[in-house]
Amino acid sequence: MGEQNHSPGKELQHRTRAEAPGKESWHSQAYALGAVSNFVSTFLTFPIYKVVFRQQIHAMAVSEAVRQLWHEGPQYFYRGIYPPLLSKTLQGTLLFGTYDSLLCFLSPVGPHTLGHRWAAGLMSGMVEAVALSPFERVQNVLQDGRKQARFPSTFSILKEFNSYGLWGRLSLGYYRGFWPVLARNSLGSALYFSFKDPIQDGLAEQGLPHWVPALVSGSVNGTITCLVLYPLIVLVANMQSHIGWQNMPSLWASAQDVWNTRGRKLLLIYRGGSLVILRSSVTWGLTTAIHDFLQRKSHSRKELKTD
Repeated sequence: MGEQNHSPGKELQHRTRAEAPGKESWHSQAYALGAVSNFVSTFLTFPIYKVVFRQQIHAMAVSEAVRQLWHEGPQYFYRGIYPPLLSKTLQGTLLFGTYDSLLCFLSPVGPHTLGHRWAAGLMSGMVEAVALSPFERVQNVLQDGRKQARFPSTFSILKEFNSYGLWGRLSLGYYRGFWPVLARNSLGSALYFSFKDPIQDGLAEQGLPHWVPALVSGSVNGTITCLVLYPLIVLVANMQSHIGWQNMPSLWASAQDVWNTRGRKLLLIYRGGSLVILRSSVTWGLTTAIHDFLQRKSHSRKELKTD
């Protein structure tokens, strides 16, 4: 117990990095746990996310967004949850697994500098954006209350996208709003992974229970990252809510439209930010804590087998 108070995160990290490349490491378990933790977190926080989405689209207060969802009825309350459940489950496998693989490639035995963590986070965010952008696109169309009659299900949206030509399926369909998604995900991953370990190690030196630094680090870091990138989140939601060939605004036109409809005020751009803090705190805190727990437990099993 006592020796773990001295930067246990760094110590564990260096030990796992030093394992032989041919041996099975904790990576496979990290994929599985990331998937489960993201699945559970997404299900629990989806109502918060849906309220935030309505604020981003309609620039309304929390009470108005909740009232709107209430009037639509309970049958629509979890409408649109399947794409985020699937995408967040995949995100859990990609986020930690891809980042760790890239970090090992950049610096096989460590120590891992800020530059290494930033580069690995940036590239893992790019992979995540390419893989998951279509899921977010479908999710945002489903969550837009204005499109419930025209697109009552995921299948109806996919049918619409598949009716386009090949380029239309990508640019107007599945990858609508891809460039702000790419910027948001890559920068978000880079910021999160660059500062997650320093925060966690600093808290661990205070002698706190091992799960507390991971929970606090993930919660604080994920929240700050989301708030820094919140304007991109709003832009993505608005761009991906459009559908069809007619009147499809460009990236610049969409950004101008969001700025103008928010009265050219940064405060209105950040409407819904309070709920983002809550959702990000729960999601990233749980994900980081569970991943850290799995990493420790897996390594402890390996030490017992080798003794």
